Amino acid sequence: MPALREELDVAVPADRLPGRSWAPGPELSVVPATGEQRPVRIGYARTSTARQELASQLAALRRAQCHKIFSEQISTRVKVRPELEKALALARQFAEAAPDTPVILTVHELKRLARNTAEPMTLSSQLQASGIRLELLTGPLTGIYDPNGMGSMLFAVLAVAAQLDRDYIRDKTLEGQQAAAAKGNHGGRPKVIDEDMLTFALALKDKGVPVPEIAKKLTIKTGKNAGTSPSVASLYRALAEADAASEDLPPTPVRARTRCPGDALSAQEMGDRLQAQPHPNSEPR
Repeated sequence: MPALREELDVAVPADRLPGRSWAPGPELSVVPATGEQRPVRIGYARTSTARQELASQLAALRRAQCHKIFSEQISTRVKVRPELEKALALARQFAEAAPDTPVILTVHELKRLARNTAEPMTLSSQLQASGIRLELLTGPLTGIYDPNGMGSMLFAVLAVAAQLDRDYIRDKTLEGQQAAAAKGNHGGRPKVIDEDMLTFALALKDKGVPVPEIAKKLTIKTGKNAGTSPSVASLYRALAEADAASEDLPPTPVRARTRCPGDALSAQEMGDRLQAQPHPNSEPR
């Protein structure tokens, strides 16, 4: 039976050689394991808008020999995706009905499931609870990931990335709140009046131009009020803060003049020295 011999996989003890009489050998302590059953693949395809095509994803899922394919055109911003829920429900049914058969959720790439890191983590917890594997056909993470085996490293990385994402958002929110609080405490100059506008306004004020007239001559450059003039109240605040800032500055040092022996005094210097001299009839202090 040469053909049958090729099909059978029978363990032969080392003492069984051609020409020897048969004798019962020791019982095998290890029974050869049977091969893993063919997995059940549930495919899922998605695009954000109806203008995007699904054909390439569907073709890739068919080549992967998916038993059932679910597809929908819906944005990732929508929390409930009916076809994805159906795919997960069918995968759970297969896993419960045949625990020894591998069940795989197959997608073209990771972003077909979600755009951020928090959503894949929620999905991975569902897959792990049901013993369902995740397969990515393309992208840098191509492969099959078992959430209860070595593939759990992928979900661990996603968990860390999700936590870092949440920490980053929280830190940025706190920084914004602190900056807003600091601005409220110290009273920052309105953003509608920039440095150039303030310099022009101070020059007009020094010439005696009324503040309401100055406000009409100014034009906001950016923001939602671009092209209009700032309010008189905003201009008053900006001018007051500029005056307060100038009072906090140290006094401007007077430049001293170095005089060489023999240099003549100017008329102004001679007058200043005469005024500084005590009067002859004045009593000493």
